[in-house]
Amino acid sequence: MSAVADLVTVSDDGPVRIVRMNRPEKKNALTVPMYAAIADAIEGAGADPALRCIVIAGVPGAFCAGNDLQDFLAASRDAEGLAPPLLRFLVTLAHAETPLVAAVSGLAVGIGTTMLLHCDHVVASSEARFSTPFVHLGLVPEAASSLLAPRRMGHVRAFALLAMGRPLDAAGAVAAGIVNTVVAPAEVDAEAMKAAREIAALPVEALAATRRLLRGSSDAAVARIEQEADLFGARLASTEARSAFETFLARKK
Repeated sequence: MSAVADLVTVSDDGPVRIVRMNRPEKKNALTVPMYAAIADAIEGAGADPALRCIVIAGVPGAFCAGNDLQDFLAASRDAEGLAPPLLRFLVTLAHAETPLVAAVSGLAVGIGTTMLLHCDHVVASSEARFSTPFVHLGLVPEAASSLLAPRRMGHVRAFALLAMGRPLDAAGAVAAGIVNTVVAPAEVDAEAMKAAREIAALPVEALAATRRLLRGSSDAAVARIEQEADLFGARLASTEARSAFETFLARKK
């Protein structure tokens, strides 16, 4: 098994595909190859009519700690902007035709929170914590969250989360419309699989039509992803962001 396959495991349980981020020592901070692997898994499920739902999961205590900051620091030094696999992952989320369920066991930071706005059903641990410290790092939100979050939770809640970086606990995430169900930490995966099997058992064509009605066209989300990516790339190259990354990484040493 390759190193990337170890970091993102993909398995199929009947009509449900489970995509698990598996980098526990880094709390599932995502690297460029991991973004590519998750996008491959989502696109592959979309091409297989036998797969009717996807569960995106993490490890106990950590769903996803966001993007690996070392990658961002390198990108800021090289003025590279967002890596193409990362942008592809975001667009894949927006275009996904297969219903997405998230199993959030613990920490969800940055993209770990914003990817949930593309999911159809989210199960969270009672110990889950959600935060988006983009502005604190000299950056801007991504994953079309600047469009989807205000729609979902209203401007003031979205501003507190995305601009002020105020975290949410599990109850706050339910109130904000990010999470459907909160369960004990040990029950997250089982509850997510229960929801995924329920979704997978629904009439396929009726579900697809209903989901398209609910989500609307993906064009607006993709356009916002691209707009955010341009700004994000510019911010990565800023002195403000480089200083924030270096300060944060120095604190962790």
